Formats: sequence, structure tokens, C-alpha cells
Amino acid sequence: MKKYYLIILLLIVGELSAQNNENTKIWTLQECVDYALKYNISIKQSELDKQNQYQNVINAKGNFLPNINASASQNYNFGSAIDVTGSRVSSDFRSNSFGINSSVVLFDGFANIFTLNQAKLNYEVQNATVQKMRNDITLNIVNNYLQILFAKEQIKIAQFQVDISKSEVDRVANLVDVGVRPKGDLLNIKSTLANDEQSLIQAQNSLDIATLRLAQLLQLKEGTIEIKEVEIKTANAAILANSSTQIYEKAVISFPEIKAAELTIQSANKGIRISKANYLPTLSFNYGLNTTYQHRQGAIDIFPFSQQMDNNLGHFFGFSLNVPIFNRFQFRTNVNRAEINFEKAQYNLESEQLRLRESIQNSYTDATLAAKTYEAAQVSVKAQAEAFNYEQERFKEGTTTPFDFNQIKNRLFLAQSQEIRAKYDFVFKTKVLEFYYGIPIVIDDF
Repeated sequence: MKKYYLIILLLIVGELSAQNNENTKIWTLQECVDYALKYNISIKQSELDKQNQYQNVINAKGNFLPNINASASQNYNFGSAIDVTGSRVSSDFRSNSFGINSSVVLFDGFANIFTLNQAKLNYEVQNATVQKMRNDITLNIVNNYLQILFAKEQIKIAQFQVDISKSEVDRVANLVDVGVRPKGDLLNIKSTLANDEQSLIQAQNSLDIATLRLAQLLQLKEGTIEIKEVEIKTANAAILANSSTQIYEKAVISFPEIKAAELTIQSANKGIRISKANYLPTLSFNYGLNTTYQHRQGAIDIFPFSQQMDNNLGHFFGFSLNVPIFNRFQFRTNVNRAEINFEKAQYNLESEQLRLRESIQNSYTDATLAAKTYEAAQVSVKAQAEAFNYEQERFKEGTTTPFDFNQIKNRLFLAQSQEIRAKYDFVFKTKVLEFYYGIPIVIDDF
């Protein structure tokens, strides 16, 4: 019995250990993207829409095949009749009939061909729509991933400020104890430490929020996630060597929004041809066979069931031609609607191209400005760091006030915060441009 208890205990511990390992998984950017693309509910719904479109393709292919239907019936007749001798006799009988019929369209103005082509195009449109959704989710993942990295660097800066203040509190406290510095200096430094600790808590809160957003985007039940530490020391501006026009010319070839709009035009054109095909005659071939069996109540069958079925077997075939002459303007209005949809599809393509061009132009301008901002922020941090080091030495020597020291220290903190914000802003905006250009998004140590 103790052996069984031990086995159960080991199984429970193993399960808890597995859950703990899952919760402490370190996620890379690629793992986040792959997970989201695999499990995102919106993508799954869009994939189902694509499957629905494919059913339309199958249905359109089936229109080329003949239909085959079977029928069977059993009938009963009750009553009486006068025979040739003048006697009343029963006319109760039952009968069975069986049949198979089939028809196939030989010509319909090529409507079936155009319908199949349109169904295939609509399937490709939905496929492009799925790809667009995947792109949008990928960019959202990248943005949220960078937000976590930014928040972690912000915590490091805030922690550095706290460490400096703690060190100064200890140093000034010793000086106050020996009567070298007034107690007011110690109180000022403690006040600065309290503010720095508050800034650290705010930075930690920002990290928690960024982590929650990424976890929610991945639809993780735990509501938290731990990502791989990536140290982005510099930002790559190589993409800015291309003009916005060059980036657009690359994007317009492959972006799913443009592809979907182009395919929609082709689909709308097929819709026009389908509508016009209704003006043409339709030729069909029909074939069928049937047989019957009849039995009079109370009588002996002269011919048994199988023989009657064979004797009464009949075949028929024929051709049917349907020529439209007047249809109360239905065909005409269908053609008009199809032509309107075609024109709308053309405008939609122009709109998507314009939207893509403007989006790239805006992203290019944003990235260019972000590069300048980041460069200026780096210069500012360098200058503020030099000023802080100088002021810190003066504060240690007692030649400056705690107020002046805190002012310089706060300016350094602000400059460092602005630098990392500018860096991650620049990184994301260049990654967006690279995405437009067809370069896979990769965030690694660089």
C-alpha cells in the first residue's frame, strides 16, 4: 500500500513540476509570433472562412457533373368494377414503380466555367485576408515584445537611481553623525531616495502592464509571460538607405491587402461574364429509365415480380434547349450590378494602394525622425552623465547643495529614460519598414 502511495505522490509532484516549467518558460520573439499565429482565435475564424470559400470551389466543380436521382413508389387502389359478364368484381390492386434519371448541362454560355474561376479567385482573396490578419498580429506581437524590453531597461535605470540615492544616504548620514554635514542634507537625500523608489515602482508597474498585454495577445490563461532577455545596444538604420518609394514598390508586389484587391477585381470581372452568360441558350442532355410492377388483390400473378420488372423496363433520353427571350429585366439588372461591383473593386484597389503608400510614407518619416531623436538623446545622455559625475564629486566635497545635486541627477534620469524610449521607438519603426520591404522581423542582440 505504501508503494502505491509513493507512486501517486511522485505523479503529483511530476505534474506540478511540469506546470511550473510551463509557467516559467522563456519566450523568444519568434516563439511568441508562432504561438499567436497558431492559436489566435481570430485567425482560426478566418481560416474557417477560407474553408467555406473552398467549399464553393468544390460546388462549382460539381456543376460540370451530371446529377443522378432515383425514385420509388408504391400505390394502392381500392374499389370494384363490372367485368365483361356483367358481374361486379373487386378492383383492388397495388403497384410499384422504380426509376432513375440523370441530366447534364452541355452548354450554358460558359457560366459554369466562369463560376469555377470566380470561386477559385474568391478562395485566394480569403487566403490573402488571412495573411493580412497574420501580418497585423505579428506587428502587434513585435510592438508588445519591445514594450517589455523597454520597461525592463527603464527598471534598470530606475534601480540605478535608487542605488545612487541609497549610497548617498549612507554617506551623508555618516557625515551628519560626525557633524560635517547638516541634518537637512540627509533629509533632502532621503526625500530623493523616496522619489526614486516611487519611480522604480512605477517602472515595475509598467513592466507588469506590458507583460499582461503580451500575455493577453497570446491568449495565455496565466495572464503573464517571461520573455528572453535581449540587449539592444544600437539600432540598425540600414533600411533608411532606401527611399519610401523603393519600399513601396517592394511592398505593393507582395502585400496581401494589394493582392486581395487585385484578385477581387478579377473575381468581379468573372461576375460580369457569368451575368452575360445568362443571355445565351442552355443545352442539357437527359436520360432516364423506369419500370413498374402491378398485382391485383386476390389474384394469382401471371407474371411474377421479377418478370414484370424486366418486361416493363423502359429507357428514355433527350435534349432540352432553353432560350431566354424576356425575363422582366432580371438579366440586365444582374449585368449592371456586376459591372458596378467591378468598378467598385477597381476603386478599392486604388484605395488600398494609396493607403499602403501613405502608410509607408508615414512610417518612413516616423523612422527618420525617430533616428534623429535617438541620436539627439544619445548626445543628451552623454552630456548629462558628464554633468552628473562632476556634480556628484562636488556634492561629495560639500561644494554644492543637495537641491542642485538632485536637479542634475533627475536630469540624467530623464535623459536616460528618453534615450531608451527613443531607441525602442526607433527599433520598432525600422522593423515596420523592414516588414514592408519583405525582411523578416528578427530581434536579437545587436
